[in-house]
Amino acid sequence: MNDFHSDEPQRHPDARDWASNQINRLNALLQTIQQRPFYKDRLSHVKLPLESISQIGDIPFLTKADLIPASPSEPAKIFDLPIHCYTRLHQTSGTSGHPLSILDAPDDWQWWLKCWQYVLDAADVTSRDVAMMAFSFGPFIGFWTASDAMIQRGVLVVPGGGLSSQARLKMIATHRCTVLCCTPTYALHLIRTAEEMGVDLKQNQVRRVIVAGEPGGSMPAVRDQIEQAWDARVIDHSGASELGAWGFGSEDGRGLHVIEPEFIAEVLDFSADPWKGRPVPDGEMGELVLTNLGRIGGAAIRYRTGDIVRGYRKHDYPCPYLWLEGGVIGRSDDMIVIRGVNIFPSSIEAIVREVEPAAEYRMIASRFEEMDQLKIEVEGTERLAKMIAGVLRERLALRIEVIAVKQGSLPRFEAKSRRLVDRR
Repeated sequence: MNDFHSDEPQRHPDARDWASNQINRLNALLQTIQQRPFYKDRLSHVKLPLESISQIGDIPFLTKADLIPASPSEPAKIFDLPIHCYTRLHQTSGTSGHPLSILDAPDDWQWWLKCWQYVLDAADVTSRDVAMMAFSFGPFIGFWTASDAMIQRGVLVVPGGGLSSQARLKMIATHRCTVLCCTPTYALHLIRTAEEMGVDLKQNQVRRVIVAGEPGGSMPAVRDQIEQAWDARVIDHSGASELGAWGFGSEDGRGLHVIEPEFIAEVLDFSADPWKGRPVPDGEMGELVLTNLGRIGGAAIRYRTGDIVRGYRKHDYPCPYLWLEGGVIGRSDDMIVIRGVNIFPSSIEAIVREVEPAAEYRMIASRFEEMDQLKIEVEGTERLAKMIAGVLRERLALRIEVIAVKQGSLPRFEAKSRRLVDRR
């Protein structure tokens, strides 16, 4: 029986001494990769071993553009071991218009599962649970690692790939599922589907909904809507194909903790110098930069996630790890400037969800006479569109056109939603 197969959630013994282990693990990782093809030049000027975590600033940042290979048939550049060393392949969206292949060696995959144990702990998942995995099991990482982590813990996993929403709801009831894993918007979509079927979700056994893939799990309006309809607790999670599973929801659902035993986290301001970055004080917004410590076959050292966060080292939570208020607030790489106002699409989402948590919508960015324009289409009534426009104007001091469209006319996404259409 493995260490995670238990009737009780795992409580990690390193919760208080993780900081002292970070520098040792980082140095061991750097020593392992310093002569590998990708990092040989990048680390050539760095004096190893590092004496303190603060010296990580001597290592250049890693961006998504740095990962793009010469040919679409090749994996992301950090996965530079011989191909026979890898046993898992997934894809993520690439900046070149081609999917970016992500690889994992067997030990790296086990490290992913170790990270997911923190999320399962936050959700109080035990071997007595039955989990519905409501995602497609396609080439995107989705909840693949969550599924394996649950199996490792002894959870009965119900795969929901290839099923309609109606069929998934029936399987949830038939197999008395106690845990649901999906994106926040898909949890909302299942609520609407259940209403159309005349199903009362409060009558099923689901008591925890683990969400990931998009903002929502740390947004009060979205979280409350899901929790009330399902009579279940929402647990947020964040990760990236390039990095691993790096965050889990705090106890009150108001933000995320970074899994610092497995990641070194920096919150930096790049506004003055895009090549250096300035550490921001507690409570100020900055870009999250992460270093994963356990993915030997694809180490991401000082990876600029593009996630805008508000981090706190000093907080009152029993978990000592860096806390990100509100989770991921926005993105540095999809910011839109509308008449001089910086707008993050996730900020628009937060406002839409506050007015109507289950609303389906789409943002359309365009350009007129060298000026960026933004229009929002929302399924629903003219009254709903006017309400959203009013809140947008109040919060952003900006008039944004909001148009009501026919119910069911906008595209749906099981995986991470793509609600920004850029026509500039």
